[in-house]
Amino acid sequence: MGIIAWIILGLVAGLVARSLVPGKDSQGLIITFVLGVAGALLGGFVATQVFHVKGIQGFFNLSTWVCAILGAAVLLVGYNLVTRRRSGRRSGRWAGRR
Repeated sequence: MGIIAWIILGLVAGLVARSLVPGKDSQGLIITFVLGVAGALLGGFVATQVFHVKGIQGFFNLSTWVCAILGAAVLLVGYNLVTRRRSGRRSGRWAGRR
């Protein structure tokens, strides 16, 4: 697959993963697209290393899309966990005090 196909695959995978991951969407479309492209690459890498797939089969193959969407969903969940901790409410003994 060419680089344009990877970008399109990542963009669509990011949008699908965003609709599948529960919770409040704290990121914008640009972050979703970046996480989608990175997730597609991550999903393809994991599929080749763990499941010994001989490479991604093609743009219209179901396994390619499943790997890309799962990779994007994993990155999206990780992104939500990291950003929620940073912007979350303060807790503990000093919560609410300034």
